[in-house]
Amino acid sequence: MNKFSLVATTASLALAASLGAAAAQSRDTIQIAGSSTVLPFASIVAEEFGQAFPEFTTPVVGSGGSSGGLRQFCTGVGENTIDIANASRRIRASEIEACNTAGVNDIREIQIGYDGIVFATGADKEDFALEPVHVFKAIAAEVPVDGEMVANPYTTWNEIDESLPEQPIALAIPASNHGTREVFEERVLHEGCEAAELPEMSEDEMDAACLALRQDVVVEIAGDYTETLARLQSNPDTVGVFGLSFYDQNRDSLKVATMSGITPSLETIASGEYPVSRPLFFYVKGEHIGTIPGIEEYVQFFLSDQMAGMGGTLEGAGMIPAPAEETAEVLAEFEEGKSLTAADVQ
Repeated sequence: MNKFSLVATTASLALAASLGAAAAQSRDTIQIAGSSTVLPFASIVAEEFGQAFPEFTTPVVGSGGSSGGLRQFCTGVGENTIDIANASRRIRASEIEACNTAGVNDIREIQIGYDGIVFATGADKEDFALEPVHVFKAIAAEVPVDGEMVANPYTTWNEIDESLPEQPIALAIPASNHGTREVFEERVLHEGCEAAELPEMSEDEMDAACLALRQDVVVEIAGDYTETLARLQSNPDTVGVFGLSFYDQNRDSLKVATMSGITPSLETIASGEYPVSRPLFFYVKGEHIGTIPGIEEYVQFFLSDQMAGMGGTLEGAGMIPAPAEETAEVLAEFEEGKSLTAADVQ
């Protein structure tokens, strides 16, 4: 485990001074919001951090989705803004620019590990062996038929591919406020769209056709995965999109589909075999370091072997650990005060 230093970098202290001593005295609790995927991991770390460091108040962790958390993060610097944003995708250049405009210039990126996006049904349903093209054809507003784009005619999965169950098509997918949605679009819809061999059209038309969804069978979930699970319970024909960690916690009631012949697991995601996986992050507001107590110590504790390492607490909770050397580099860059710019994520 790392030794935790109470000394912030000179640059961070200079930036934090803009908050003023009054702000430091008026809030002594780290405020965190964002990704529903990262939420359970951050909650575990926050609770254990509070026990391990009684000199600090236990951090408060909220949800709201990756985009929602980053919007809060980028509203400015000061005691009424959050200190850390959890995200199941990387921050965008446009979000960094919004941060900079609001005076948030010291943005420190912390990659904590990996997660996989899974498709799951109720445990009593038939097995699904999915390909990205199956999902695209199930939920696209228009699909190619005899070289022409037509309104989606499919009503059951076996109409798309006879190997799939004769089950009405219904999907609960993450809404646009979730980082999960971006990965779903990139790794499933775009790849499925390409495999579906759409007729020739402009690049803009192609992009629109790949992402336009039918409204009769798709429910977009703005809340966390418990809302998706509730949808499966209210309509047993629903296929839900979850993070692997949530599925692992609900194996008794869910059955996971394979994707491109690979079953999602800690092992297949860590090895890169499972095709629908993503890195997990949180972002630290450097201006608050040294002003809001415990931020540096929280980051160091989160990235410790005890928490994020192989065999650590978070692996037990379903997060796939990053290689030790990768985590060590992330921690070193944080401690050196390396901040992210829009050019870094272009």
